[in-house]
Amino acid sequence: MKRRNLIRHLESHGCELFREGGRHSWWQNPTLNKRSAVPRHREVNEHLARKICNDLGISNP
Repeated sequence: MKRRNLIRHLESHGCELFREGGRHSWWQNPTLNKRSAVPRHREVNEHLARKICNDLGISNP
């Protein structure tokens, strides 16, 4: 899955960028107070995308 599509999915579910790390962007779900790291690669593995969504408490893409 493309990283930009994952970012759009996160934003559409109310998640927002928390901070930029060294090699990852940290995203948070402010309603559930959960955070997860999103790597800065063009492609994000489907399993990793599902894990990020589960960590943030939103539906899978």
